[in-house]
Amino acid sequence: MEVSFEILRFDPSRDSSPRYQTYRVEAEPNSRILDVLNTIKWEQDGTLTYRRSCAHGVCGSDAVVINGKNGLACQQLLKNYGGRTRFRIEPLPAFRVIKDLVVDMEPFFRHYERIKPYFVNEKPPPETERLQDPVDREAIDDATKCILCGACTGSCPSFWSNQQYLGPAALLKAFRFVFDTRDTATDERLKVVNDQDGLWRCHTIFNCNACCPKEIDITDAISRLKVLAVQTRL
Repeated sequence: MEVSFEILRFDPSRDSSPRYQTYRVEAEPNSRILDVLNTIKWEQDGTLTYRRSCAHGVCGSDAVVINGKNGLACQQLLKNYGGRTRFRIEPLPAFRVIKDLVVDMEPFFRHYERIKPYFVNEKPPPETERLQDPVDREAIDDATKCILCGACTGSCPSFWSNQQYLGPAALLKAFRFVFDTRDTATDERLKVVNDQDGLWRCHTIFNCNACCPKEIDITDAISRLKVLAVQTRL
């Protein structure tokens, strides 16, 4: 099948404004969006710039907008689009474009770092490991699947309008550790997220859920954090 890829191109060092460039490629229905991008770069236009690494939905580096919806280029097959042969590929919104489909993720990771995205426990470690009840582990299991692709944050209207907002990915990671029964930094993290640019900037729009490549219920995690923040009154 022949597919047409209309890609938003922008090189700040040369271009005054973004522009769309169209490429036509022979591909298979089972080809991924990433496969087509690779074909364009390797065979048609070596100047096309985008991120990719593992190509198996683990690293999260190739998040882009595909026909208006954020997702991983390595996970989406051409046949998933109901026989469509025309595709529009754009960089994640709200982030500064470095070149073409590559955006500056520094604000994303700066917010992520604020919630202390690591295990905290000041108690002396046990001789073996810190045991956790399977039920307690199940409560955070979904949140541990986040690969930090940024698709959720880039889809959030609250983040589009105010980039001081921590964003769904950072709040999801806060949930992952706040509800981890082995972690002891709950109060510290709640003070960070219980803010007008934290939990209360989320308006439950569900865009984050709709585009998450790991199908994590991010909105539910944020809602549960809100309940806990109100209960603790920090």
